[in-house]
Amino acid sequence: MFSRTSAAGRDLHSALERAGFYPRLVADVVEDALDGMEPLAHLVQLETHIEHTEVHRHVTVLVLTTDVMVIVHVDDQQMDDAGDQVMAQVSTETVPIGRIGSVVLSFVYHQPQDYRPSDKSRELTLAISWSGGQRVDLAPAGCADPQCDADHGYTGTLQKEDVVMRISAEADGLQAVDEARAFARSLRKATTATALEPKQVSTDPRTPRSGGRFVRGHHQG
Repeated sequence: MFSRTSAAGRDLHSALERAGFYPRLVADVVEDALDGMEPLAHLVQLETHIEHTEVHRHVTVLVLTTDVMVIVHVDDQQMDDAGDQVMAQVSTETVPIGRIGSVVLSFVYHQPQDYRPSDKSRELTLAISWSGGQRVDLAPAGCADPQCDADHGYTGTLQKEDVVMRISAEADGLQAVDEARAFARSLRKATTATALEPKQVSTDPRTPRSGGRFVRGHHQG
């Protein structure tokens, strides 16, 4: 396990346990993604979706370190009608802080005409953009014949991995809204500090000087 000696490490463990979504598996995946880096701040969100007779759950974990943000996403998929066979789909991404382009917070306040400085937002949406990787969400494939019991393999959707998370007091609790706002502040502070870092300029006369035009490669970060 990653370090529990720091307050942030202990809080992360507690958040995964509270979510209750395969906490040992998720903790191991987070630990592997951190690769020895110490967590500074985190955000854990468990969501549940009901489709006809099936219940689908997934957890998203964001962990901020000194240099990177780690994103872990875990879905579960019921493989049979009885629910005895379950598959977990795991994806991770590690994004350098310097690659994060924007951190957007959108708030919802109820009854704004009665607003007081002590009132807290009841809902927020956190959007983090870095033009990252893509994730494949898999599900068992089927066919139009209701009597068919053949194995049709899997079907999936490819989704862009930039993060948008909606947290509301009604669905997640007021504490979750406060925690999401605190994480966004930490992330915003980290990205701002990185953007303001002075650029290293070589004094070696052998180093070619760049021209006035910035040339971007085919692969954009």
